[in-house]
Amino acid sequence: MAQTLVEQIISHAAGRPVRAGELVVVPVDLAMAVDSIAPSIIRILREDLGKERVMDPDRVAIVIDHVAPPSTVAVAEAQAALRRFAAEQGIRHFFDVGRGVCHQVLVEERLAAPGRIVVGSDSHSTSYGAVGALGTGMGASDVALIWATGRTWLRVPETIRVEVQGRFRPGVGAKDLALWLAGRIGADGAAYQALEFHGVEAFSLAQRFTLCNLAVEMGAKVGITFPSGEVADQFPPPDWLHLPAEDAPYARRVVCPLDDIGPQIAVPPHVDQVVDLEALGRVPVDVVFLGSCTNGRLEDLRTAAAILRGRRVARGVRFLVCPASHRVLEAAAAEGTLQVLLEAGAVLLPPGCGPCLGRHLGVLGPGEVCLSTANRNFRGRMGSPEARIYLGSPAVAAATALAGTIAAPDISLDEA
Repeated sequence: MAQTLVEQIISHAAGRPVRAGELVVVPVDLAMAVDSIAPSIIRILREDLGKERVMDPDRVAIVIDHVAPPSTVAVAEAQAALRRFAAEQGIRHFFDVGRGVCHQVLVEERLAAPGRIVVGSDSHSTSYGAVGALGTGMGASDVALIWATGRTWLRVPETIRVEVQGRFRPGVGAKDLALWLAGRIGADGAAYQALEFHGVEAFSLAQRFTLCNLAVEMGAKVGITFPSGEVADQFPPPDWLHLPAEDAPYARRVVCPLDDIGPQIAVPPHVDQVVDLEALGRVPVDVVFLGSCTNGRLEDLRTAAAILRGRRVARGVRFLVCPASHRVLEAAAAEGTLQVLLEAGAVLLPPGCGPCLGRHLGVLGPGEVCLSTANRNFRGRMGSPEARIYLGSPAVAAATALAGTIAAPDISLDEA
């Protein structure tokens, strides 16, 4: 019988065929915690579940990325406690300050891979669908139970088949597609469903990452692509995982005509409040943020550098660049991309989440306006609730940094 990707993955884990709507208990290949949630997970593990040790330390990962380096003494103490816990438990997959954003790191380390079930204490764990994994976010109690037992319960999600057609227009990329889709599906239009992307065979890993990352902003439990092209070369799917047939049991289908999509902007305070950039009007900015788990990869930095090469950021604009990982930073430095950004006036931040969640490294003040390549723009997300956050692509970020107002790029992404 035809199955969607999530049905195939859950069926394999459960050891029997499953269908959307069923409740199942399955083993989890990896359960990841970030620094801001891990202390609560450890407390629940020990105090509520009565467990002194995790069931399998090789299926546990801890990443210090949300406030890295620590911003206060209390945060530093909490992170030191995580280091001690990882050492006591024999957790090898412990990634300290500077290694990068959890989702980027888990993919780089091949801990997220096709067909695996990967759970994270961060909602954007849907990112792992970029390599064909079932990635999803869960709360502290659920992750603690996985650490204790190695298993979790799931309701098999219904699947929305997203069909991507055509080619990107000049200056348009995966972030624009994801925002366009959010504007049409809505913030909860895919609640507890899977977004399964088709027509993305030529998409790079970075482009797929952006699509799956933003799936949760439409309420989705999972965002996923089938490994193909260069992604399949890096992450070959197991023999039992197949590209779903068109007659698989989809809840509905959404068609995305790339030829009709221009640069998109999510205006504050909602991710699904999306408009064409050309209809936005003049919006001066104080800060441009290039980074996060949505758009902090090498491909994103290259796109911005191609637009900024030989130019300078507008006076009065703070252009913050935060690579998604140390490997991205190294590669950008080695090939000269980083130098181009620095010569243009970029302020380089250490690999990690940076200012995305408003804890440090670029907090916004009252009345300030930011064009961000991250994934959320609600009030107070990056600091003051009186600040305004617009979301756009890396190409729009670079053009905006040059203009001082939200602007469309004047170079095609193919050239970049």
